[in-house]
Amino acid sequence: MRDRLLLVVAVAMVDGEGRVLVQQRPPGKPMAGLWEFPGGKVEHDELPEAALARELEEELGVRVDAAALVPAAFASEPLGGRQLLLLLYTLRSWQGTPEPHHASALRWVRPAELRELAMPPADEPLIPLLEALVSSWA
Repeated sequence: MRDRLLLVVAVAMVDGEGRVLVQQRPPGKPMAGLWEFPGGKVEHDELPEAALARELEEELGVRVDAAALVPAAFASEPLGGRQLLLLLYTLRSWQGTPEPHHASALRWVRPAELRELAMPPADEPLIPLLEALVSSWA
């Protein structure tokens, strides 16, 4: 079963204005052009929070204290003969300015604006949860 499960972590980085960072998948990658939350695969024997901190440094050039990652939601979606399990965290503090090292572009958007973006199927059910969560912080 472990071979069929693809464990992926992602983060909703929320700035001081209540906006969330999304990145656009580059050409040549599966689901190219879609907007997604930054993150990536959890390697064998890696903790999800450590994987997410590693991915954020690789993808965006920002440093994150794994303790600042707050579990928010998860999604499960079939993906090419495997089952994708996406763990979504929220993050309100990081060091550095996000830059698109492995993405075509970055955008800061309000949670409601996520509904207007083309996103991977596993990300879409997380939008209403994220809207409610971020609005509760205001």
